[in-house]
Amino acid sequence: MPRLNNNIEQKKLSLVEDKSAVYTSEHEKSSLSVVVSEKIENPNRALDQVLVESAQQGDKKAFGLLVEKYHRKLGRILTRMVRDQAEIEDIVQETFIKAYRALPNFRGDSAFYTWLYRIGINTAKNHLVAMGKRPRNMTEFENEDGEFEETHQVAEFENPETTLLTKEIGITVNAAIESLPEELRVAITLREIEGLSYEEIAEMMECPIGTVRSRIFRARETIAEKLKPLLSQHNNKRW
Repeated sequence: MPRLNNNIEQKKLSLVEDKSAVYTSEHEKSSLSVVVSEKIENPNRALDQVLVESAQQGDKKAFGLLVEKYHRKLGRILTRMVRDQAEIEDIVQETFIKAYRALPNFRGDSAFYTWLYRIGINTAKNHLVAMGKRPRNMTEFENEDGEFEETHQVAEFENPETTLLTKEIGITVNAAIESLPEELRVAITLREIEGLSYEEIAEMMECPIGTVRSRIFRARETIAEKLKPLLSQHNNKRW
């Protein structure tokens, strides 16, 4: 009897261990699925984090991929602040150098691109101060990557008149943005062109979210006012 009882107890213990193993396995799968789902929800930020962590461990190729990914975007933002293209390129290069040196201190509290853009904007401001220059405030049209011609569609069907109107709207919108004060110009660019959230812009520009919302609202109002005569002229025509 004692031996039989021992066998029964061992089987019970084995069964408990098996159930525990199944639970642990299922728990691990559940935890893994949560991690994966979180990364899938924001794959861009997840990829950046992987590259940043690799770069922090000395992988220069990983940082090179970050440079390649954000070089053009950073330059596009800086065109709203600096006139000279050669100076913009210098500022972009200086920004990446500063970012690389400061990378060990990057903790991931914000997205990498938010952190990078903030460095870029501050570097551009310091450059303008050092050169005794004012921020860019141009009224002439400079089509940058066709950004507004492609996104501001005014009709479903292409014809010479609507094509011309689309181009005129692009010219007007770009001119309106260029005429804005620097803080409004940067805010609207980050929001409408780069697609950043209000929270990200606030962190990047180091100001409250309410201030960001106010700047973007004022920028949109200015652009709308510039577009009114053009749209009014279009509505009065019978094409």
